[in-house]
Amino acid sequence: MLARPFAFVVALTLGFVLSQAPELAQQYRQRLGGAVDELGRIITQFDEDSLRSGHDRSSALRLMENNPERLIRDQAGRMEATITRYNRLREQQAAFMTGGPFVRLVSFVRNFDPPLIEQTLKTYEPAMPVTLEGLLLAGGGFLVGYFLVRGTTELWRRRRRLPHSSASR
Repeated sequence: MLARPFAFVVALTLGFVLSQAPELAQQYRQRLGGAVDELGRIITQFDEDSLRSGHDRSSALRLMENNPERLIRDQAGRMEATITRYNRLREQQAAFMTGGPFVRLVSFVRNFDPPLIEQTLKTYEPAMPVTLEGLLLAGGGFLVGYFLVRGTTELWRRRRRLPHSSASR
């Protein structure tokens, strides 16, 4: 008797949770754009400083890496890590811009940047899904949740009935 209302509640919950995936990805993309802009600004400043000193980026980094001061060597390592992260985030941003709705979700799930997703989750605000992928995920989540609970309940009922029917023989 309680299986249908329970299945409905589970289905609504799963539908809601899945419908939030596009919203989370969208809020992540906003942060991604800001991170790409800021990292690009930092790298541009480094490149400008390097050129003023008569070096291109790679020779400036080599000079810093070979410096006797640990601080300068550490800064070279951090700048290389910043450049690597910037390139990775730009690639992800390009995939978001050129890919369709579900390609963006797959790219988000596969390639998210841990610091960015952490900050996104800290300030995440749920929203109503009005995009195609949001509505499809909400509906799909609802159906999966509903039929999963209903199927599990039906299997459980059948198992409870089996011992009674063989015991009465």
